[in-house]
This record gives sequence, C-alpha cells and structure tokens, in this order.
Amino acid sequence: MLQQEHLISRVREICHGDERLVAALTYGSFAQGEGDAHSDVEFWLFLRPADAKTIDRRAWLDRIGLIRHVVVNEFGSHVVFFPNLIRGEFHFATADDIASVATWPARSAPTDQMIVVDRTGALRQALDSLPAQPHLPTGGQETDELCGRFANWLVLAHHVSQRGELLRAVDALSHAQRHLLWMVRLADGSTAHWLTPSRRAEVDLGADVVRAVHATASAADTDAIRDAIAAAWTCGRAYWRLLAARAGREVPTELFKELDNATMQ
Repeated sequence: MLQQEHLISRVREICHGDERLVAALTYGSFAQGEGDAHSDVEFWLFLRPADAKTIDRRAWLDRIGLIRHVVVNEFGSHVVFFPNLIRGEFHFATADDIASVATWPARSAPTDQMIVVDRTGALRQALDSLPAQPHLPTGGQETDELCGRFANWLVLAHHVSQRGELLRAVDALSHAQRHLLWMVRLADGSTAHWLTPSRRAEVDLGADVVRAVHATASAADTDAIRDAIAAAWTCGRAYWRLLAARAGREVPTELFKELDNATMQ
C-alpha cells in the first residue's frame, strides 16, 4: 500500500470520529483511481460554524501522523508536507459552504468515491448536482475566446522578451502553453483532464503533439524564448485554424500575418 493510501485511510478514520465535522470529501488522483507514489492527498473538511471558529487546525492535522511542515497557501488551504515529500491539501470550511460545492465546474470523481463523511446528506446533493465533466468550449464565440487567450499570452511573451524581461517572458509562455494544451485537447477530443490540461498530457496526447508542446517551454534565455514563441505559434496557429473551421468561424487574418512576421525574425 502506498504511503498516501495510509494517510487517506487515517484521515477518513479521523473524520468519521470527529462529530465537529458535518461533511468531508476527498478529490484528486486517488478519488479518480489514478493515484501513484507522486500524487497528493486532498480533502475538503466542512465543520459546524461554531467549531470552525475554535478548532485548532494544526492540532487536527497533527492527528494524521508525522508532519514536516504546514503552510497556508495563497488560496487559504493548509498544505501539509508529510515524510518523503508527500503533499496534502486540506481546505477547512464550514457546513454553510457545502452549498457552494454545487457551483464547482464538475465533480472530480464519482460521488461515492469523493464522500468521506456526509452527516446531513447535503454534500451528496451538492455533488450529484454537478456534471461529471466540466463545460467545454463548443460554440464559435467560446472557441474564439480560447484561441484569443492563447494569442494574448503569446504576444505578451513576445513583447516582454524584446524588452529584456526574460523571466516575465517565461511566465507568459507558461500561460500560453496552458491555453495551447486546452486547444489541443479540444481538437483531439482528449478532454478527460480538462481542468488541468497539463495533467497526464504525455499519456493522453500523441507523441508528435507532445513533442510540439514541449518545444514551447523555455529557459530564461533570449534565443530559447524566441524559439519557444515560434514553436508555440506554429502549433497554435494550426490548432486555431482547425478549431475555427469546426466552429464555422474565420481566423483573424491580419493578426495571423503579424504573428507570422514576428516569429520569423
């Protein structure tokens, strides 16, 4: 049994024994049946409102087992580093927040695999109301927006690299790559990991496509960034044309010409 599976089992045990918890769910790779030795363990914990104000979150986490460090990330979640660099995410919320689950873009796994504790049935109701897969851009306007966002980040990468802001260019390229992966997944029908398009990309996508997308990553080097921008546009241009044709849309011809010129320099 993987160490993560032991941790998940322990969290389940704690949740079932803690009456302060109205509900709890797990999500991510293990809920989806894809967990491995490099996967996180991830939970939402819904407390009674009064208990949410008084609970010692660190003490609750310490009950799971040995911990190397805990940090509250920029989204307010407690990130736990267990031995062997195993990472856990724990979202402490209140029972009043259960209703907000129904606003999520999709379930990350079947309801029964996500529920850890559901003392009122409200969590199941919220999860069952969600689609199994997130909404995909299907209409012409949504396709235009997806491809246009790719171009937005690519043009930004081009300009800041010309200015000499190489680290900023690398950051912009990473955003362009994410949108390119969405374009690729939409075109190829490989949408199982839509919300995190880089996840299992090397497994989900064809080898030629993976090589093309790999070429869009760059070190903070002027020549490398130039080559990565050119590679991103070569790949993105082809998928933009394909998606636009499927949606019955025209591509922005003048923008294409200017990007062609910029990436050939």
